[in-house]
Amino acid sequence: MADQDRGARVALKLDIVVIGAGQAGLSSAYHLKQLGLVPGRDFLVLDRAPQPGGAWQYRWPSLTLSTVNRVHDLPGLSFADLAGGDTSVQAAVAVPHYFAAYEERFGLEVLRPATVSVVCERGDRLRIESDRGLFSARGIINASGTWEKPYIPDYPGRETFGGRQLHTHDFRRAEDFAGQHVLVVGGGISAIQLLDQISTVTRTSWVTRTPPRFREGPFDQDAGREAVKLVEDRVRAGLPPNSVVSVTGLPLSPAILAMRERGVLERQDMFSEITPTGVRWADGRTLDVDVILWCTGFRSALDHLAPLQLREASGGITMTGRLATQVARDPRIHLVGYGPSASTIGANRAGAAAARELTSHLGLAQPADR
Repeated sequence: MADQDRGARVALKLDIVVIGAGQAGLSSAYHLKQLGLVPGRDFLVLDRAPQPGGAWQYRWPSLTLSTVNRVHDLPGLSFADLAGGDTSVQAAVAVPHYFAAYEERFGLEVLRPATVSVVCERGDRLRIESDRGLFSARGIINASGTWEKPYIPDYPGRETFGGRQLHTHDFRRAEDFAGQHVLVVGGGISAIQLLDQISTVTRTSWVTRTPPRFREGPFDQDAGREAVKLVEDRVRAGLPPNSVVSVTGLPLSPAILAMRERGVLERQDMFSEITPTGVRWADGRTLDVDVILWCTGFRSALDHLAPLQLREASGGITMTGRLATQVARDPRIHLVGYGPSASTIGANRAGAAAARELTSHLGLAQPADR
């Protein structure tokens, strides 16, 4: 499909627009095509990134295939077959290569870079405004992820701190912090990984809002389903989603055991305020640091959907459908990679469910009818 003239104000009409080409967006696009919809004619994938790879292309260089949790296969194409056996390859290289091959293999015709600024109602259709033109769709599968919306809690005094403040989003190399005292904030997997790396080159301290829960033994399918269900129950009730890892706990891996032996996991409670030179606790204790590294997660990047007024008073969005991808207030809209489908394996399943449910809701033909 030829790129649209940026100055044109006539919206291109499609049945479905998929916003985002990460794991969830590509899975959705694959299943839409399997259901008989034609890329570029019946549906279109818009992606704001300059190249394939979703958020993976922005990961720090030290995150290799040996240190990443796992890269789950997209439907129809094995990651291992493309990546080979070299686990020292950077995830920011290997996964974009895989996604690019996937898009080409299945002819998904992703339009990029295309940043969606707003989605609003136009009669019985949805108008999608982007820097690559206007689009009109009967339904939307939103897969915009979280990478573009890092979350930093607003602690008193944060603006007075004289050192550096960074988020996981900004991290590149542990060596950048050599000779500095780094305070790592957060109890998730990324916090542990970065704490591990940085502690080998400089002094670190670690604080978390709640005590981290380390998980011993295997994490089987039953435990995984139960963890996902807890997150799913929240979004079905219209509550903001918790991360899946908040209910799964952290695996007690050899790396974490080694950190414990080195004394790196001497965790402290969360401070109450930030000072010009560091942090202060409610009991008056202080700690001077040079860097505060916020490993405090991300929020769903859904600002472009604000005109549709999907949120409840609680701040969440009430979800329905088989895998809780369908917005209860507007069944024309599916959110994949949101809540229980935030994990890569969950995103694959959510993409399939969203494609089937949305095409059914819109009355679109199935493959046998094409």
